Amino acid sequence: MSYVDGFVLAVPKDNIEAYKEMARVGGAIWKEHGALAFVECVGDDTPYGELTSFPRAVQAKDDEVVIFSWIVYESREQRDAVNAKVMADPRLKEYMTNMPFDGKRMIYGGFQSFLEL
Repeated sequence: MSYVDGFVLAVPKDNIEAYKEMARVGGAIWKEHGALAFVECVGDDTPYGELTSFPRAVQAKDDEVVIFSWIVYESREQRDAVNAKVMADPRLKEYMTNMPFDGKRMIYGGFQSFLEL
């Protein structure tokens, strides 16, 4: 079974093109270093729930859109090795210091797959 890193974040609508460019560059780098898949999705049906929701989770503002993304790896061990290479890759330095979103409101985590159909 594969291992997945998942992310939910809010991006200002004015920064969406900059975010997409960062994702394209980042995705290519992750894939180059061994990730099996790199997926980025822009929310277009993410209602603000009364108790929980994607927008609530990342404290999305009216001028922000929710991004849902994930990266797939062979295993957690492979993920750790890939991420070490990615974080050391100088091509990401500019994006890591000038992110087009508030990284403090990003939710992320690693998940062990138990079902793949």
